Formats: sequence, structure tokens, C-alpha cells
Amino acid sequence: MSRKGINKIREVLPDTIYSNVTVSKIINACMRDGKRTASEKQVYDALDLIKKEFPKEEVLEVLDRALENIRPKIEVRPRRIGGAVYQVPTPVRGNRQNSLALRWLIKAARAKANKQYHSFAQKLVAELLSALNNEGAAVNKRVEVEKMADANKAFAHLRW
Repeated sequence: MSRKGINKIREVLPDTIYSNVTVSKIINACMRDGKRTASEKQVYDALDLIKKEFPKEEVLEVLDRALENIRPKIEVRPRRIGGAVYQVPTPVRGNRQNSLALRWLIKAARAKANKQYHSFAQKLVAELLSALNNEGAAVNKRVEVEKMADANKAFAHLRW
């Protein structure tokens, strides 16, 4: 137990169409100003575009493969020892892996230029497709975080 107490992990209900918690979390993460319906429309449009792109495969499997390429396995966390702050590489827990992957995916999709894409759904699909090929801003973010952990592996013995 940390100084702040124990975090309560909220249970997210599965979405209405796919009955999937991950899709529901993507909808929640995309939502702005509490406009859930707008967020749902964009995410479902994106999943429909993926369905057209991969007609033989299940949409949720494609989505999960893309997210798997974004999920970080190891990250650095600051650890203060005797006045110095060391960046200590630590493995990432499952829940945090998912939340970081979703956060990076949506941030990368939002950062895409508007000239090429007409809607957020198209941006999201473009980022998911590039993540499938181990490319794109979200995957680059994962690589960057894991490189930082690799560079600081000398401090791995300071894990708590």
C-alpha cells in the first residue's frame, strides 16, 4: 500500500454492439466533453472500416493484434535514493499496458493531419493499420519507452 492508499479499479461495462470491454475503453478514451454518442459513432465507424479492410478476419482480433504491438512490456519509473533520482526499469502490469496502449493510440490518431483524413474514425483506422505493421506514432512511443528502460538497465537492481 502506498502513501496515497489503494486505487480502486473501476469495472468497465462491455459495449453494446461487440460486447467487448476493450472497445468500450476505446470509446471512453476517445470521448470529449462527455459526448459519448459521438465517440461511439466514430469508434464504430473505425471498426466498420477495419471490417472492410480485413473481410476474412474478425474485427476484434485485428484490433487486439494492433494493440498488442503498442503495449509496452517495460518502462522506467523514478526512484529517489539519497537525494538522487534514478530512472529504474520496471515491468508494466497488464492493466497499465492496456491503458498506455489506448492512450498512445488515441493521441497518435488525434495528432494526424486533417488534410488527408476526413474524420477521426479514418485517423484511428490509419493508426491501427500502421500499428499492425509495427509502424506509426503509437508504436514509436512504445519503442521510445522501451529504449529508455534499456538505457537505464544499470539501475534495475534498485527495483522495489
